[in-house]
Parts: sequence; C-alpha cells; structure tokens
Amino acid sequence: MKTETQTSAERSQLCKLIDGLHVAMLTQWDGEGAMVSRPMSPLEMDAQGALWFFTDLRSSKLEHLRVLNLSFSDTQHSTFVSISGRGEIDVDRSRIERLWSPLARPWFPDGPTSAHLALLKFVPESADLWDAPNSRMVRLFAMAASVVAAQPIGLGQHDRLTDLAAS
Repeated sequence: MKTETQTSAERSQLCKLIDGLHVAMLTQWDGEGAMVSRPMSPLEMDAQGALWFFTDLRSSKLEHLRVLNLSFSDTQHSTFVSISGRGEIDVDRSRIERLWSPLARPWFPDGPTSAHLALLKFVPESADLWDAPNSRMVRLFAMAASVVAAQPIGLGQHDRLTDLAAS
C-alpha cells in the first residue's frame, strides 16, 4: 500500500500500524440487515487519511456505503485495527491509472481501462487499536501471568482514535 504523509498525529499513528498490511476485511450491512465481510486489498492511504481500493461497479457492496468497517490484523506482531467510516465511489481514470497494479488483472482483465473498474474511497471516522508487546516470548509470559492472576497483565494496549476526519 502506498502511503502519503499524514497531517494529524492520530492519522499518522493509524498509518504506521496498517502500513505493510496487504489485506483488510471490509464489513457492511447488506440489504437484509445482516453484516457481511469481504477481503479487500488497500492501494493507498492518501494525505487526508482516506483508504483507496479497486472495486467493481456491478458489486452489491456499492449499495451500502453509509456505514463501513475495515479491520486489519498483523498476528505476527499482535496488532489489530478496526476502523469505522463511510465509503464513496470514484471513477477518476487518472487516479485509477496511477494506482493500477497487475495484481488486479484477474478481476479487471482489460487493465485500468476496464469498463466496470472504479475506486472505493473509505473515509475513516474513528478507529480502535490493539497492540501487544512485539516479542512472542513476552506475550506468552504475559498470558501465563494473566491466567494465574485471573486478570489481564501486560497483554497490550487498546487505544481509540476519534480525530481521523480530514480537516
């Protein structure tokens, strides 16, 4: 994922945590009131904190963009991120061409000129972050201590970011 320099401390923190993570789960309400999720590959986090994805204009997910959630997980480092926001559709051909990757060709065989190719712009509003100690051994000791004490000890931090909207 390409990342641009963020203009707020909270967006910078979020960018640092998700940079290098190649798949997010996009969750939304479907038309019948159920929550549905699908994997998406982030292309870019722009300077305003928006996350960009390729999407198909024929997809049913485009009918329900008012309330979205993106979740990222890095199990190797015990980092988990859940971002609440909303979506917008963008068909700017210059941005599509700039973000194009041959890895998208299986879904869009005509490349960046594919008729149904568009961008999903995810606009974050808030995020929850869980970050545990990086060392696997430290995490195991913390888990063991927590079991003995019957309460969480040194299992990591939880933060909530609420100032993600671009100014």
